Amino acid sequence: MATQSPFSLLEGFLQNFNLPTEPPAWVIEESHRRVVLLINHVLMQEPAAMERLVRQKGRVVLTQWRGFSFKVSITPAGLLDLADAQTSADLTLVLTEESPFAIAQALMQGNKPAVRVEGDVQLAAEINWLVDNVRWDLEEDLARIMGDAPAHTLVQAARSFAQALQRFAGQGVRGHTSGSTE
Repeated sequence: MATQSPFSLLEGFLQNFNLPTEPPAWVIEESHRRVVLLINHVLMQEPAAMERLVRQKGRVVLTQWRGFSFKVSITPAGLLDLADAQTSADLTLVLTEESPFAIAQALMQGNKPAVRVEGDVQLAAEINWLVDNVRWDLEEDLARIMGDAPAHTLVQAARSFAQALQRFAGQGVRGHTSGSTE
């Protein structure tokens, strides 16, 4: 008998659960601001990334997934800023996978989610380079707050948990796609 991933069971439950369709505009705007701050924090730790983005200053990138959209412009400093809603995008990235669980599962397995790219090819190449090469050093940031040893312990525990979850997700996929029957 084929085993079914618990993620698909949870996803089916959430699809049938009637959640509000859209959060208030202020929540969306504030969450976008927080995401931009986090991305800029990570970019500032990678001078090569900022140098690459400086070459694309003034360009606008729109990211879409289901009913959500996120539009940023590239600043002359090589960082990001929220773009005006009326500004046209030079590059549009559309996550084609509808399921948040499938996206999370792909990310846990070290894969990129499926994306449809429309627009400027050079800008798309720069964004792809950023995705492939820029990583957040969470342990270093936590060490500034709580010290080196606790930060290292916390990050190691999180990595162990993530690896266990990744193995679990991988087993669920293999069991679900094996098509074995009793």
